[in-house]
Amino acid sequence: MAYHFHSQTNPRRQEVDGPLMITKGEGCYVVDELGNRYLEGMGGLWCASLGFENERLAEVAARQMKTLATYHTFNHRSNDPCADVVEQIAELSPISGSRVFLVNSGSEANDTMVKLAWYYNIARGKPSKRKIISRKGAFHGSTVMGAALGGLPHMHESFNLPGLNVIYAEKPHFYKHGMPGESEEAYCDRLIADLESLITAEGHETIAAMIAEPVMGAGGVVTPPPGYFPRISEVLKRHDILLLSDEVVCGFGRSGNWFGCESFGFVPEMMSIAKGLSSGYVPIAAAVIGDHVYQTIADEADRIGVFGHGFTYSGHPVTAAVAAEVLRTYREMDIPARSRELGRYLFEKLETSIAGSPFVGEIRGAGFLAGIELVADKSTRTAFEPALKVGAFVERRCRAHGVMIRNMGDVISVCPPFIMTTPQIDELVGGISAALEDAVSEFKN
Repeated sequence: MAYHFHSQTNPRRQEVDGPLMITKGEGCYVVDELGNRYLEGMGGLWCASLGFENERLAEVAARQMKTLATYHTFNHRSNDPCADVVEQIAELSPISGSRVFLVNSGSEANDTMVKLAWYYNIARGKPSKRKIISRKGAFHGSTVMGAALGGLPHMHESFNLPGLNVIYAEKPHFYKHGMPGESEEAYCDRLIADLESLITAEGHETIAAMIAEPVMGAGGVVTPPPGYFPRISEVLKRHDILLLSDEVVCGFGRSGNWFGCESFGFVPEMMSIAKGLSSGYVPIAAAVIGDHVYQTIADEADRIGVFGHGFTYSGHPVTAAVAAEVLRTYREMDIPARSRELGRYLFEKLETSIAGSPFVGEIRGAGFLAGIELVADKSTRTAFEPALKVGAFVERRCRAHGVMIRNMGDVISVCPPFIMTTPQIDELVGGISAALEDAVSEFKN
C-alpha cells in the first residue's frame, strides 16, 4: 500500500482498502493471504489458459535459467528457445508466409504493427498513408500508441495524448446499437456503410491500416454480426488499407479456433498475440506479419542498412522456452476442440441458470469466452445508471461466493482456464447466479 502504484486502479481507494493479496495458485483456483480459495473464472487477465501452477512449465523455466538465463536478439543473435517458439507460431498462423517479431506485451505488439504499417507505406512511396482506423470501445493496450488506438474514454482522459492520427469506426454491438426492428444483417450493412463513409471522408490515401479485435474483450466481450469481418476485409483491400487483427485475447484457442480471425472468417495482413502465448506465465508477445508486408519492409530496411525497432527482451530465452512448451501443450490438448467443448457446456449452463434473471439482458461470446450484459429493464434493454455500479457489486459478490470474474462497467466477463472441468463450470456459474440474486435483492425496485 505504501509503495506500489497499481494498474487500472483507483489509487486513493487503494491507499485505504489495500489490495487482495493472492499468495498461491492451485490449478483453476487461487488462494489469498487469509486462506480464502477462489475459482478463477477470468484466467487472471484473460490469459492463464493452463491454470495457475503447472509443474511442466516450471521445470522448463528452471532448466532454461540454468542453461542460458538471458540473451538478446539484436545484431543477428538468437537462441534455441527463440527459434523453437517462432517456428511453432508460424506453423499455427493462418497468415501466409508468417514472420514473427517477438516483443514483451500485447501493447508492444500493437505498437509494432502500427509502426510496421507506417514503414510499409513509406517503403511503397506512400508516406501520406498514416491514419489508423480503430473502433469505439476497443482496447489495444496502455502504451501511448496502444491507449490512442483504444476507444475507451478513461484510457484517454487527463493523459494529454498526442495527436496520433487515430480515427474511430463504430463499435459492432448489435444488442446496444441495433435500431428497433433492425435485423443483424441490416445492422451489418449499416456498419459497413459507416466505414465506407469514414474512409471517404478521411481519404483512403491517408489511411494505413485498421486494427480490430475479433471479439472485443475489455470493450464488453462484443461479438460482431455475421459476415462483418469478411466485408470489412473486402472494403479495406479495395482501398489499399491493411487489416491488423488484435488476437491478444482471442488467440490460442479462446474463440474456438487457433485464432479469432479464423472463427470470424478473415485473414489479416498482421496480427498481435500475447496472453495465451505463455498462458500468462511469463511476459512474451509477438507481431505476426504476412510475407508480402515483410518483403517490402525488409527491402526498405536493407536500403537503410538496419531495421531500427526492437526491445532488449525480444526473444528472451526463458520466456521463449516457456511459450514454446505452452504451445506444445496446447497442441497435445487440441486446444481449439477443447475450447468448443467447454464453451458449449458453459453457455448451456449460463442459459439455464441465469438467463431468466431480470438483470441479464444478453449472454454472448465465442468458444470458451463469455460476456453477460446486465440491464435494468430487459424489455427495453435499458442500462442501469452508471452511478449504481451494479457490475462492480456483482463482481464483489462473486468473490464472496468463491469465484473470480471481471466486470467492465455492467458487463460481466468470463474467460476460464482450459483445464477447467465441467463440475468446476457448474461451480463458476453457481457463484455468478448467487451474486446476481444478491444484486436483484439490492437494486430491484
